[in-house]
Amino acid sequence: MNVNIRQLSAHENPPMKLLLLADPSQKLVEEYVKRGRCFVAEIRNQLIGVHVLLPTRPQTIEIVNIAVDEKYQGNGVGKYLLKHAIQTAQAMGYSTIEIGTGNSSIDQLALYQKCGFRIVGVDLNFFLRHYEEDIIENGIRCTDMIRLSQDV
Repeated sequence: MNVNIRQLSAHENPPMKLLLLADPSQKLVEEYVKRGRCFVAEIRNQLIGVHVLLPTRPQTIEIVNIAVDEKYQGNGVGKYLLKHAIQTAQAMGYSTIEIGTGNSSIDQLALYQKCGFRIVGVDLNFFLRHYEEDIIENGIRCTDMIRLSQDV
């Protein structure tokens, strides 16, 4: 699979449909996309994935959104996007990259750890505080944000 990843240009609209796969709050997505750098993955000019990097503290950047079109999930695109985000953070001079995911996001937790991220904390009730509607994944109510990090 020949995947090309590029930064979204200023005149392009963010791929909201893809971004909302990873984060159901359009308001929050619009907010952090404005402040971060959005990268898209394409195959033959078709958008199949996205990730957004947002500086959070000195020397630290966070992947605040990463998503793959459902038709392409399970083919290594997510891992490719994740590795791209890590390499980009390193090239930009950051020393730490972080990512957060829901306690119910079992596949994502596995992927992030396979790519070198380590669990560094839990933000209890994060999804209850920030989202009006319940999020259910894998038959589990999403309540807590699992925070992961790695040195780059």
